[in-house]
Amino acid sequence: MTSQSNEGRPLPFVCCEKSREPVDRMNRPVVALGSRLKGVPEVITLGVRPNFRDYTPHERGLIFGSRIILYPSRNYAQFFTTLGKRIFPSVETCLYADEKIKQTTLFYMLDIPHPRTRIYYRRHHGKILEDFHFPFIAKLPRASAQGRGVFKIQSAEQLRHYLDLTPVAYIQEFLPHERDLRVILISYEPVLAYWRQRAPGNFKTNLFQGGSIHFEDVPPDGVALAEEVARKCKFNDVGLDLIRGGGGWYVIEANMKYGRKGLKIKGLDLKEIIREKLLSGDLTARL
Repeated sequence: MTSQSNEGRPLPFVCCEKSREPVDRMNRPVVALGSRLKGVPEVITLGVRPNFRDYTPHERGLIFGSRIILYPSRNYAQFFTTLGKRIFPSVETCLYADEKIKQTTLFYMLDIPHPRTRIYYRRHHGKILEDFHFPFIAKLPRASAQGRGVFKIQSAEQLRHYLDLTPVAYIQEFLPHERDLRVILISYEPVLAYWRQRAPGNFKTNLFQGGSIHFEDVPPDGVALAEEVARKCKFNDVGLDLIRGGGGWYVIEANMKYGRKGLKIKGLDLKEIIREKLLSGDLTARL
């Protein structure tokens, strides 16, 4: 994980590999489209515009001249990749964000431990109760961040209400748990891991749903699995959620818009962590 001082602040990363190429602050400005690094002096943030021709000729020159494009957004990640431009985060990180169906398919294809999950289009809704017994989890395939759009289904009536919300049903087995493990990784390196404890009477551990953060006794094997999963999936800016059960770990989902509360509690500045990785060359060395 990121080195820390006694006060919990991140220590500067040291460029120690010949393959790493520190940022040339004077002659090679780095361009970002998304706003996450806005205010960082070594980065020119242009914003995400719906039409590429909305960027001025000068801005387009900066984009094509930059040795890496930071936070290109889903709008542009695949285009820059096709053009051979280096980007951060990876195109996979951008394209799998808030895509539960795609994430589940990828986890299965990579043989990553994941709760039993099935997708049902409208004409197959009648098969759900043939495959799952109450209780089970139902999620909106998109727009279910911060615990919204996640339901514990315990009756046929609750299932009907859920199916009224979406034509595509994302159904997952319910794994009883008191807490889950959140691991935040940047450039495939774990920078922070903590437990999220669910509130009494709530099956969700999300902080926006009343969950709480705990840093004690974080299991190294869970963090190691998260790092392995991030590398397999090529997710290099992600918060992975894991549940321990049945003698092993299950990866629940990948969050590309992970919260920063845990980082703030530890005195970590996400913008500064990414900046130090950029300046040391570590951000681009692991692309």
